Amino acid sequence: MRHAHAVTAEEDPARPLSPRGREDTRRIADYFRACGGIAPAQIWHSPLMRSRETTLLLTAALGLDPVLVETPGLLPEDDPADTAHRLAEHPTTHDLMLVGHEPHLSALATLLARGKSSPVIFNLRKGAVIALERGDRVHGKNGLPRWRLRWHFSPELLPTTPSA
Repeated sequence: MRHAHAVTAEEDPARPLSPRGREDTRRIADYFRACGGIAPAQIWHSPLMRSRETTLLLTAALGLDPVLVETPGLLPEDDPADTAHRLAEHPTTHDLMLVGHEPHLSALATLLARGKSSPVIFNLRKGAVIALERGDRVHGKNGLPRWRLRWHFSPELLPTTPSA
């Protein structure tokens, strides 16, 4: 998941979530609750405030209690290969969620699906969520597990009011 909308650095250098970002995260949680949702055993999030706030708001709204891990390597300009190698070592028996930033997340998703991080094939808008599933095959050039897209959506695709 890409963090939700944040205030500008001019408004607050720490860049917490904006009211829009908090509302988008609540709408995402409402959607997950309505469709059977998500239940990751762990959530890795970047150390930046907007990522941590998105994580905390989402887990509280869903009533989840996963292990939250402030994780290096999820910053905007970090090398997606480092995260891909960490994911390759993570057990497949536990769902894992990452909450981070662009352009890192789109490059990471592309690397997992294609075996190379560019050109990117995904566009993660603020608050977007993408679900990838690790397959049994590996990429020929880098030996990393090959992942498949399960689904991908952005908050603007969700209804603005809960449906009855």
